[in-house]
Amino acid sequence: MANIDHKPSKYMLNLLHVLPPFVDEEKGIVNAIMEVSTGSINKYELITESGQLKLDRVGYSSLSYPFTYGAIPMTWDYDGDPLDVEIVNITEPLVAGCLVEARIIGVMKFIDGGEVDDKIIAVLKDDKRSDHIKSIDDLGDYFKTETRYFWENVKALKKAGTGKVEEFYGPEEAIKVIKECAEKYQKEYAPKLD
Repeated sequence: MANIDHKPSKYMLNLLHVLPPFVDEEKGIVNAIMEVSTGSINKYELITESGQLKLDRVGYSSLSYPFTYGAIPMTWDYDGDPLDVEIVNITEPLVAGCLVEARIIGVMKFIDGGEVDDKIIAVLKDDKRSDHIKSIDDLGDYFKTETRYFWENVKALKKAGTGKVEEFYGPEEAIKVIKECAEKYQKEYAPKLD
């Protein structure tokens, strides 16, 4: 699955910095490291410097993640973190910290506390239950309604009005966002690596 172009090491590799964002750009397949599983109210986050998973916060309400959530390696979004990815149409919860290959179906443009914090939307590459899903439009209108509600309300008890969903777009726009964040990673974050 993950063909890591790195010599064997006795030290743990930080997958955020050794795996490319795309497994197969032409087919819209990306690497994704899972942080939060569907149904959780706990927000886990990968520590960018080390790659370990950390409990970022316990949810401020009973509002749980309606999708599995993670990060795309070797990307850098405008919020100062790796680019986020939502994996939808999951049948069985995924283990936090696991690596998956996901097929891009769209992107949600999102502003969080005044910063761009876009969310790539994808399905698992090899799940036959998702073969028919080519775009977020295939998920129906309720998916967009639920996702918008989640992002605009997940932090409402902490500080209302900090999240604003702008629009949903298809796979072509998502690939542009990933490429832009991959370039941003190479310019802004990669030079800091030893």
